Order: sequence, then C-alpha cells, then structure tokens
Amino acid sequence: MFKSAFSKYLTAFIVIILLSFLMLSGIITSMIRTYVSEEKELALAKTSSVITDGIVKRDVIDLEKHVSSGIVSITVKPLINNDPNLDIVITDENGKVLLSTIGTSNDKERVPITDEDLGKIDVRSDYFIMEEFGSEIFYSHRGNLGGFLEESAIVSIKEIVTLGKTRGYVFALDTANKQALLTITNRAVLTSSALVMVAAVVAVYFITERLIHPLRNMTAASKKFAKGDFSIRVNVTGEDEVAELGNAFNNMAESLEKLDKMRSSFLANVSHDLRTPMTTISGFIEGINSGAIPPEKHEYYLGVISAEVHRLSRLVSQLLDVSRLESGDKKFNFSNFDVAEVARIILISFEQKIDDKKLDVEFVSESDEMYAYADKDAIHQVLYNLCHNAIKFSKSKGLLRIRLVKTENKKIRISVFDEGEIIPPEDVAMIFDRFYKIDKSRGLDKSGVGLGLYISKTIIDAHEEQISVESKEGYGTEFTFTLKEGESIKRR
Repeated sequence: MFKSAFSKYLTAFIVIILLSFLMLSGIITSMIRTYVSEEKELALAKTSSVITDGIVKRDVIDLEKHVSSGIVSITVKPLINNDPNLDIVITDENGKVLLSTIGTSNDKERVPITDEDLGKIDVRSDYFIMEEFGSEIFYSHRGNLGGFLEESAIVSIKEIVTLGKTRGYVFALDTANKQALLTITNRAVLTSSALVMVAAVVAVYFITERLIHPLRNMTAASKKFAKGDFSIRVNVTGEDEVAELGNAFNNMAESLEKLDKMRSSFLANVSHDLRTPMTTISGFIEGINSGAIPPEKHEYYLGVISAEVHRLSRLVSQLLDVSRLESGDKKFNFSNFDVAEVARIILISFEQKIDDKKLDVEFVSESDEMYAYADKDAIHQVLYNLCHNAIKFSKSKGLLRIRLVKTENKKIRISVFDEGEIIPPEDVAMIFDRFYKIDKSRGLDKSGVGLGLYISKTIIDAHEEQISVESKEGYGTEFTFTLKEGESIKRR
C-alpha cells in the first residue's frame, strides 16, 4: 500500500517538475530570443548609421562612384571584422548592389544578394517597422525578406540622403545562425533542468521515505496489536509532526499494553472472586443438605452464605455500574442534600468493622448541615467506596477522619483520611485506573477487583468536579473530592 502511494506521489512530483522546467525553458528561450533581437537590432542600427553618416558628410551625389572608390570599404571592413556575423549591403536608390560583404568570408555559406533581390524590397512596405533611435530613423525587419535570408533574420536599413535627395540605402544584416544559439540555450536549460530534477527526485525520495518509514512501522505494529502483542514500539526521531504522531502511537501502545495487563488481572480477579464465594456457598449448602453440618450450626453457616451472596451482589453491581457509566446510560439526578448526614450514615454502617480494628474516628464538619448539589445516590457510592478502602487499609488503632469544609468558590471539599500503608509515588498516577488493585501496593486485603476508585472518579468527573489522592510516608493517605455547594432546604 505504502509502495503504491509512494510511487504515485513520486510520479506526480516528477511530472510536475518536468512540466515546470519545460515551461521555464520556454520562458527563458523566449526572453533570450527577445533580448538578442533587441540588442542586435540596436547594434545594426548604429552600424548602418556610422556608414551612412560617413557618406552623408561628403555630400555624395554619385553614390556608385563613391562606393567603388574604396572610401566606404575603409569604414565597412573594421565593422565586419569586429563582428563575424555582421554583413553590409549598400545599394543605390533603385536597389542596385554597390557593395556587399555577404559570402565574402570562408565561414559564411550565404548566397550573395542580387540586384533583383534588393529590387524587390520596399523599405516602406509591411516588411519593415520604422523605429527611432534618438534623432535617427531606421527601418527594422525580422524575417527572411521573401526567402533569401534565413528565418527571423534581423535587418536594419538606413536611407542615404544628400542634398535633399535619396542616393541609396545601407543594409546592416545579422547573418548569425540564431537557431544554433537557441539550440545551445535550450540544451543548457534542459541539461540544468534535468540535473535539478534528478537532485529534487533524490531529495524527495529521502524525505518521503523518512515520512513513510514510521508509517510502515506503525502499520506493522498495528498488525501485531491485532494479534494481541502490545509490546512493540516505533522508533521516533526528530520533533516534527511525524515524530509527534510516533510519540502518540507509542503512548497509545503503552496504554493498550497497560490496559491489557489490567484486563488480564481483572479477569483473574473476577474469576477468583466469583469462584470463591460460589464454592463456599455450594459447599455449605451441600453440607447442610447432607447432614454433615449439624442443625445447631445451620444458622451460622446460613449467615456465611448470606454474606457471600451479598459479596457476589456487590461485585455484579460494580460491573453493571462500570458498564452503564462507560456507555453513558447512567443518568444522574441532581438535587440539594445534606452530604454531612450522608457521611454520618456511612460511618454508622461501618461501625462493626471500625470496632474490629479499634480505629480512632474523627468527623470534622464546619456545620451540622453541609448541603451539596449533586446526585445523592452516586455521591453516597463515592463516599462509601472511599470509607471502605480507608477502613480496609488502615492500621489497627489508626486514625480514620472525614472532613467537610466549604471553599471560597462555592464548593464543598470532602476528604477521607487513614493511617494505613502509603501508596508508592509511581502507583499514584494509576490509582483511579480501571482494574487497578490497591492491594497490589498496600497488600493488606486481597478482595476487590480494582473498580471502586475508577467508579468513584467517573462519577466525580460526571459532576465536573475533581478527585485526588495524597499519600506520604509518616502521614498516611487522604482522598479528596469536591462538590458544588447546594442550597439549604430549610432556607427555601
């Protein structure tokens, strides 16, 4: 897939570069042609002007005699020697050739212009454009003059006027092979373009390969993820968007690996917690039915069976709560209620367990009534979970404290503190994760499947409030959450 995409992008890029360079070549060629033509036209105009001025200054009447005397050649020869592509033709007013340098050089394979050729030329025809260079007037032409010059030849014509009469014409012609010049120019442009294109393609290849290589790794990793292997990571280099994507992918892989481990642990714990009470219930019931347990012990073992049934019920309720919370089916009914009273009732419900551990209980509240605006049943579940954990992990004769205070921003801060073993700092960040078991770090109790704190955090998050934990050596562990302050029912 990636190879196919890479080939498509690379081909498209090469085509774009090629078209761009072809357009650039055409533009450069056109600019060179225009520049050369304009410069040559100006040079030819100056040349014809120099020759014409030399003739006019002598007030020549018989132009043919003047040219044949060789005086004009003294001016013409240096000019054509300096520019091998320059030719001069001088005619009388009727087009008769009096002097021509065309075909006189060995490197010029031109057919000399005849009187008949020049006799066909009308400098005031559509062939020529009248131009002004300063105070001088010239006739310029780009073309082949009816076929006896090469295509796009440049010709500049200057009239020889003495004593108010036209005596003849000076033709300055550019006989250079401009097509050869343009061919060389095009070749140079195309060669440069090809080299630049090759360099660009190589650069694009490495750049694209650098972009696609991490994606290939991610694809391979995704396939392994599909098979249940979450240990693979992609190598990340740099700080660009691809590196950011790689880091996000690795973070996702780490989360999936952690979640998979917790899921495995959860399944093991749930299986154990389901099997143990069911085995106990089944064993006691069979003992009662078979008569192995004497009648006077029935009441005691029926109590044990009842406790195990309640334990199973709590586990199933937690699983259902998680399912409903994550699917969004859990609906919260907000109302004003006395959260301090809820906390007192929860403490009373744990009276037996508190007495068993001989805990020192402190209940601190700014007032007898602390009204909060929240879902009463959900908050009861949160406080119950926190108190249950605090009692479960508290040391014998330790301190159990519930504190309720009002804050300046119309909140009620509720904290549950115990003096049990602390939670290691590296585990604090995971304490509210699904399936994370507190007893892994505070191993005093092996019951539970790691859902209580996750459910508590999910409920508090749904109330758009905060829940946190602080656990320090020599201090203890304290869970704290906030609720919106409600309105007292009495005041209403």
